[in-house]
Amino acid sequence: MSKRKSSNSGLTPDKRSRLSQPEPSEEDKTDYFSSGDGMNTSQSVTGEVGIIESISLKNFMCHSLLGPFKFGPNVNFVVGNNGSGKSAVLTALIVALGGKANTTNRGSSLKVFVKEGESSADVSITLRNRGHDAYKPEVFGQSINIDLRISSEGTRTYKLKSKTGHLVSSKKEELISILDHFNIQVDNPVSILTQEMSKHFLHSKKEGDKYKFFMKATQLDQMKEDYSYIMKTKSMTQNTVEKHRETLQELKRKYQEKEERYKNLASLDEMQHKLDELKNQMAWALVRNHRQHNMISDCMAQIKMNTTIPLSISLVVPKCWVSLNLKCTTKMSLFLILISSIDRSHFAYLVILLFSSFCSREKQDLQRAMESKRRNLAAMENSRNDQLCRFGEHMPPLLRAIDEADRRGQFKKKPVGPLGFCIRLRDPELGLAVECCLKSLMLAFCCDNHADERELQRIMSRYFQQGRRPQIIVSRFTNTVYDVRSRAVYHPEYPTVLQSLDIENPVVANCLIDMRGIETILLIKNAKDARRAMQSVNRPRNCMEAFTREGDQVYYNRYYSSEQDRVRYLSKDIEEEIRFENIKSIFEMGFISERFSNSDKELARSELHKKHYEENRKAHVDMIETLKTNLNVKDQELQASIAKASEICPERLDVRRTAKSLDSEISRLRHKINTQQDQHGHRDIIVRQYHEAKENFSNIARQVKGLEAFIRQLTDIMNTRHNVVFLCFSRYLSVRCKYYFNLMLSQRGYIGKMTFDHKNDTLSISVLPGEGGKANLSDMRSLSGGERSFSTVCFVLSLWGIAEGPFCALDEFDVYMDMVNRRISMDMMLKIAASQRYRQFIFLTPQSMSSLPVNSLIRILRLKDPDRSQSALPFGQRNPE
Repeated sequence: MSKRKSSNSGLTPDKRSRLSQPEPSEEDKTDYFSSGDGMNTSQSVTGEVGIIESISLKNFMCHSLLGPFKFGPNVNFVVGNNGSGKSAVLTALIVALGGKANTTNRGSSLKVFVKEGESSADVSITLRNRGHDAYKPEVFGQSINIDLRISSEGTRTYKLKSKTGHLVSSKKEELISILDHFNIQVDNPVSILTQEMSKHFLHSKKEGDKYKFFMKATQLDQMKEDYSYIMKTKSMTQNTVEKHRETLQELKRKYQEKEERYKNLASLDEMQHKLDELKNQMAWALVRNHRQHNMISDCMAQIKMNTTIPLSISLVVPKCWVSLNLKCTTKMSLFLILISSIDRSHFAYLVILLFSSFCSREKQDLQRAMESKRRNLAAMENSRNDQLCRFGEHMPPLLRAIDEADRRGQFKKKPVGPLGFCIRLRDPELGLAVECCLKSLMLAFCCDNHADERELQRIMSRYFQQGRRPQIIVSRFTNTVYDVRSRAVYHPEYPTVLQSLDIENPVVANCLIDMRGIETILLIKNAKDARRAMQSVNRPRNCMEAFTREGDQVYYNRYYSSEQDRVRYLSKDIEEEIRFENIKSIFEMGFISERFSNSDKELARSELHKKHYEENRKAHVDMIETLKTNLNVKDQELQASIAKASEICPERLDVRRTAKSLDSEISRLRHKINTQQDQHGHRDIIVRQYHEAKENFSNIARQVKGLEAFIRQLTDIMNTRHNVVFLCFSRYLSVRCKYYFNLMLSQRGYIGKMTFDHKNDTLSISVLPGEGGKANLSDMRSLSGGERSFSTVCFVLSLWGIAEGPFCALDEFDVYMDMVNRRISMDMMLKIAASQRYRQFIFLTPQSMSSLPVNSLIRILRLKDPDRSQSALPFGQRNPE
């Protein structure tokens, strides 16, 4: 609980401002709580957090049941005779809020608070938790219930509950956080002043006791204890630093010794590194000197001597040549050896093979060409009866399949095509020009929607290979031809493609307009006229291109000759086309037959030579297989040697030294390394010891540096806080205490003096009763009992003005007072309470308090005398409406 001093030392501006309010005037002394002062219940500001709303006791001390007591937000009087339970309520308040047993001065252990014959005692306290300073309002709500149970063994357990009774925590740390948040200090005599504390401090005649009471009430004694603890910690830290400095010197000496030995390892590392390099070179030197390399050279010599090895010998070159990283000159030499081994007979054999293959391919090409000519001629002959055959042999069955699908309702609208079949020439001489213009559109089909397109693609896939099917154009079908008058070409001599065609179906016309723009293309028979019309300055408006009778394409800046030499689809003279094709086929067939005759003769002669050379080739192949077997065996042995060398050194090295020379130097270096290790120790141990010594030295040096910086910073802080801030704060509290003390004494016409001696830890209080100036100031010991009690109350009230807390509790404050002093003291306390309505006051007294005014801010709890025949003590409560 002593660690909550910081909340008291800080000066909250809003609360301090309320303490400095002016005192009520003389005429308001007796009606400070009346409605006439303008501060009734609805207008007054009462405490929002930390005040006690209720308390109840069960089997506590000698009482079976007390409460629950409902406390008001401002002034509460607990009235009752001795034994009725007043002090028990105050003791339970201290214990339930975390206070120690000796703080209550009722016992040294908590088990003394359990009623005799019972196993446990229970205390329940409700603290207010409202406003913006509330503690975890989303968890506890507007009040916090603290339930304490003390066992007969002296242990206590807490249950911290919300307003609704929900258990939030059972840890004392949570209770301490709540008390810190509310600034509740149960061990502060200003917050809770018991009879024993009052007798020990206030009624003591020693000036040192009064000073201790002042220091404890303002928690300056806790601050002094903290400062003393800090200085003790500082002294202990300085001793630790001195010990660390001694250790640091020893560690530094060891570190320097290990460092010297570590530096000597540099030469050893160099020798070890050189030894590793020599081992790597030794491994690859053994590979180089291996007999398998010589065996490969022997095999190559045999290949060179045999001049009839065929060209395919290059296929048996072993993979080990690549592994040995042979230079380019070596590979070229092997290639030249293989080339030179090919004699003329073998070369002739290769030529015969190539010529035979060529003749076979040429014969196949001629056969395919002849077959194509036959199909074209058959199609033209069929077109005598069906002009659709001119668009390909698959076109008639395709259209029949389309008609069948349309009858079955598989199309929303029947596709139109081929487009070239749907148009007619007005001038037969322009047939080649139109075909060159439309090109693949002659075979294209048009669909109204994409669903019909997919169905048409499915049907076409049965007649055409992938990539060779006719083009399909999707465009919404309309019954009228587009109005192209604004963008069409008009020429007095030359027609456009659109004008030169008879198109019955508007879908076909619209499709050609969309896809080719036939309304903007002129057809000019003569090439010279076409150049003059298109490439002049005054070329026809809207005309982008033109076609000649020969199918040539003319632009305003370029001219393209046609590759097509005749009309394929739009010609009307079928018989002429057939005659032309027959004459052409006869001429081509004669040429092909002559080619076939010559090729067959050459092929027969080649077959005779082929048989002779195949026998020679077989002998060569057998010899090659034997050499390949020998080379593979030697290659495997060499690969094993290379694998061993790669384990030692993955990177292949070009070693020029002999294995014997390398072995001699390796032995010499090993002897030198072993000698140094015998002198200085093993390398790994030296390195480990060096790093351990370095780490230990660095850690201690870092700790010493950090502790020295901590001591310097702590010294600066203590010089400021203790020698300046603490002294100023203690003087400030002393001056305020004097001011409030004289102010309270003046209520009865007393004058007084308080003398603080902070060096000797004493507080002397002198009081002059009656009118000032008639007598000298006297020590409180010379006063009567009532005057001394009144002065003591003034001292307590002055401490109220400089200390803060949500509530204050006094136990039998009016002991030894006569009626006059009791009335004046009571008036002063009520006046203080009226000016501090944000704070709760609890007064325990055996007096009846019947003379108090009736007010909503004053609550009187009357305890009845104990009835020994009952297990519970009833109480009466006066709570005016």
